[in-house]
Amino acid sequence: MFSEQSLVTRLIWISLLFSIAESLVLGRWSLAFIAAVTLGLSMTPLYVARWMHVRVPPSFMAAVVLFVWGTIFLGEVFDFYNRYWWWDIVMHGGSAIGFGLIGTVLVLIMFQGDRYAAPPIAIAFFAYCFAVSIGASWEVFEFSMDQLFGTNMQKSGLRDTMGDLIVDHVGAILGASAGFAYLKGQERGGLTRMIDDFVKRNPRFFKKLKDWQHKHDDT
Repeated sequence: MFSEQSLVTRLIWISLLFSIAESLVLGRWSLAFIAAVTLGLSMTPLYVARWMHVRVPPSFMAAVVLFVWGTIFLGEVFDFYNRYWWWDIVMHGGSAIGFGLIGTVLVLIMFQGDRYAAPPIAIAFFAYCFAVSIGASWEVFEFSMDQLFGTNMQKSGLRDTMGDLIVDHVGAILGASAGFAYLKGQERGGLTRMIDDFVKRNPRFFKKLKDWQHKHDDT
């Protein structure tokens, strides 16, 4: 399960383990806690996938680990959100693209890849809506935290919220477009390769898609 992960994933996990050990030795309890939470959250998809008997491609896993590491550890511990104005854009855009891909895969699983029951344009639209709804829910969470606990997750308030939502929309379009391109048989690497890798590793979820592809190849 761990041996097949990418070098990037393993390096991040090792760096987090080192941070935990160093922080415990130096008595920096808050840093040790944040590093442990980051490590735990970044590993959670592996255990959930194993419980559900789903094989997650290393590329998917690397994307999740990078996002969690960048959001919680670099963003909060090293204050990347304030040090680099573009960090929030990268995190929101990357997550929206990822949720767009996840939305595509979820609909394919629901219909077992049946292109007649769920045509590419419909799947792409759902993937877009799924990614945007996740982004909007996060903004509601930020607002609630600021109002209830006096945090400053929204930074500049309305401008920050609207900027994040715009980035979420752009990222959602990119992720959904990759799903649409894959379903139209236009795999060109990158994001479409990630979807293809997931499908190949979990064929039992996409029986009708494979049947459709075989018939398409024969014609």
